[in-house]
Amino acid sequence: MDKSELSKLSDEELIIEKKKLIKSKIFYAISIGFLAGILIFGFVSWMLIPNKQFGFLIPMLIPIVFIYKILKAPNRNKDLEDLLKERKLD
Repeated sequence: MDKSELSKLSDEELIIEKKKLIKSKIFYAISIGFLAGILIFGFVSWMLIPNKQFGFLIPMLIPIVFIYKILKAPNRNKDLEDLLKERKLD
């Protein structure tokens, strides 16, 4: 939502949006942890095989890209967080 649209919402509607924001932050944290686990598992298994081939590490770039996109996504909620602090609904 845009800042002007958010400012038109009532306090009750902002509290509902805050709950959605908390759920999305939890989802982002779980997703990052899962993808980091995939990366660690893949790297450790690559280290343990006797004949190391670098082609095995290429699919490990996919979780890195997803982690990068997830880390950039929470910046979309900055306006909502600012409005919640402004109205003291934290």
